[in-house]
Amino acid sequence: MSGQGKAAMAGAAVPLKTWILVGAALLGAFMAVLNIQVTNSSLPDIEGGIGTGGVNGTWISTAYLIGEIVVIPMTAFLTEVFSLRRYMIASTAMFLVLSVACGQATSLPEMIALRALQGFFGGVLIPMAFTIIVSMLPPAKQPMGFAGFSVTATFAPAIGPTIGGWLTDNYGWQTIFYMNLVPGVLMLAGLIYGLPTAKPQHSLLRQGDWLGIALMAIGLATFQTVLDEGNVDDWFGSSYIVKLSVVSALALGAFLIVELRAKTPLVRLRLLRRRNFGFATLGNVLLGFALYGSAYLLPQYLAVAQGFDAQQSGEVVAWTGLPQLLVIPFVPYLMSKFDPRLLVGVGMAVFAASCFMNLALDPNIAGPQMLVPDVTRAVGQALVMTPLSAVAMVGITREEAGDASGLFNMMRNLGGAIGTAVIETYFTQREQYHSFIINAHVSLYDPATQTRLAMLQHYFMRNGSADPAAAMARAVNVIGVTIKAQATVMGYADCFGLLGVIMVGSVATVALLKRGASAGGGAH
Repeated sequence: MSGQGKAAMAGAAVPLKTWILVGAALLGAFMAVLNIQVTNSSLPDIEGGIGTGGVNGTWISTAYLIGEIVVIPMTAFLTEVFSLRRYMIASTAMFLVLSVACGQATSLPEMIALRALQGFFGGVLIPMAFTIIVSMLPPAKQPMGFAGFSVTATFAPAIGPTIGGWLTDNYGWQTIFYMNLVPGVLMLAGLIYGLPTAKPQHSLLRQGDWLGIALMAIGLATFQTVLDEGNVDDWFGSSYIVKLSVVSALALGAFLIVELRAKTPLVRLRLLRRRNFGFATLGNVLLGFALYGSAYLLPQYLAVAQGFDAQQSGEVVAWTGLPQLLVIPFVPYLMSKFDPRLLVGVGMAVFAASCFMNLALDPNIAGPQMLVPDVTRAVGQALVMTPLSAVAMVGITREEAGDASGLFNMMRNLGGAIGTAVIETYFTQREQYHSFIINAHVSLYDPATQTRLAMLQHYFMRNGSADPAAAMARAVNVIGVTIKAQATVMGYADCFGLLGVIMVGSVATVALLKRGASAGGGAH
């Protein structure tokens, strides 16, 4: 470790140079996570700008996720090869160059390729921020670093659709990529100033776990594609999805075998045998499921069930993000007064409660009516990530921090990808179920239905429809649209209920954790 790092470890006093480095790293992680969600509310505009549409546009988001989820586990190895300073600065510079290139894309294939590369270089910034916190800050100051990291992990996904929608509506879709430049230049300056110098170890390339890298890249890329495209292609009713699933299962299965047998594995899966790291990682997967699932679900409900545009949805979704900025700074103080496991449990329970609040959704619940659940969710999310990260690192040495960070963050992103896919499919099934149930109770022979149809027919005949048959047809159509709207709202309510159940289940993982020392305080 460099002299700067050792000085930081020696006591609680941390040099300003180190804080600048930590701040730059956290800014990079925030931007990387933000870019996962920022395009979601702007996809129709991007599709129009590059001349595509329909389901193909979802690849703009999928490509970024594939690039990011593949590189995160590789980050620790590549850092050893090229050195932390060179690898992080080069990745940041490439992320900014590719951000500009995405804004200049003119076709779907070009955009997909650029977004995949942007995710590949941007994904480096997430585990690296975590690693810098663990390796550069003394245990007494790490809760502050983890608080900053929780902003990147929970606030960025919540605020992403808001920023994307506002920029697109006011300045055009290209600005959601160009916005990376100003904070990116500040981050790059902070990294250049604060990162310690070290010699690269190019000889490690010959010792690299290249079989593991290939299997992981194929397995994760195909798995992510299955998750994103499965609902569109009717899951296993599609031969395309079946083939990808088989490839993913075989590649990931082989990857697990290779990693458990390799002398120098790409991913140290044995870290999951550590009690705190293993159960905290499981909790992190479930948190990612609910975090990204809710970030996808709320804008969808507002757009589909309520007809909100991107900016209107963003104003509502913002309330799941903005309160976190007020709560998160106090979490390190709470950790010094209460058992971190208690804070994680309370945060997960509050998150679950916010989801259950939306079980009573109806067509009249839209913007202001969702303020209380949104703020409650924000408080719950703010309480979870900081103590969960700290407890996960109990017993992890600083030499293991890079591998642990890559695995911990990859699993949260995987949980998020699974959560989004499950919510999308679950909504489709529940909406169809509720439509069937409601239709079964709305018979044309039912007196109440006949009365309602007669009233609607009379209304249409008084307002320009002279033909009784045409007026009745319009009345039947209105009933059908009403049933569809009710089933849609009920389907979204069920999805919020599922997220609540997932978060209740995640509380059980907290009971299996031990308090221990703070991160970085384990054996060295």
